Amino acid sequence: MHNWHIYESQELAAQATADFLAELIKQSLQQNSICHIALPGGNTPAKCFHYLSQKNINWQQIHWYLGDERCLPVGHAERNDVMIRQHLWSKIQAPDKTIHTIPTELGATEAAAKYAAIMKNITLDIAFLGMGEDGHTASLFPGNIALKNLHSVVPVFNAPKPPAERVSLSVSTLQHARHRIVLTMGEGKQQAIASIKNRGDLPINSIGDIEWFVDTAASSAN
Repeated sequence: MHNWHIYESQELAAQATADFLAELIKQSLQQNSICHIALPGGNTPAKCFHYLSQKNINWQQIHWYLGDERCLPVGHAERNDVMIRQHLWSKIQAPDKTIHTIPTELGATEAAAKYAAIMKNITLDIAFLGMGEDGHTASLFPGNIALKNLHSVVPVFNAPKPPAERVSLSVSTLQHARHRIVLTMGEGKQQAIASIKNRGDLPINSIGDIEWFVDTAASSAN
């Protein structure tokens, strides 16, 4: 079941998402010594990361993973880990041993295999995700063969937006996360959200129940 949280502005949506994430993290750490979280890339979550970094949380007890990564050289400005480090990990001084990046500089196939070894026996407490205008999440695009891959981490080829090669957590891995949260905003998402509410055949509708955080621009057509 999808649960919708709608806010008047992108700023309020980002802040509310950070508040929600912080509470889930604290609840998780009351039950276990480590909280495992997957994070999204792109531009949308940057403001949320800013608010999250200001929370009073024991950051040493969190292990961070990526929902997906683009096959680009280490340090490339378009890599997701570069954006997350800038807006979150550097702010909370996260130890390197708790940050699990995807080595996509090795190519999609080898990187997926290496990341699958890291993810072995890991169940995500929180899968924090984004969504594209076509209803993709992480790097799971409509019609792409990666959607049918049953491994925990999958190589992605022929992505409809550059770079064409990527690595993504699989549908199965996201389905098994204890909590799934999506932050998505802007008028460009209206059609996808309408389809989601109508149980459309989109990748993001295949991963299970989601707590949605959206702005009115994204949801106004519904």
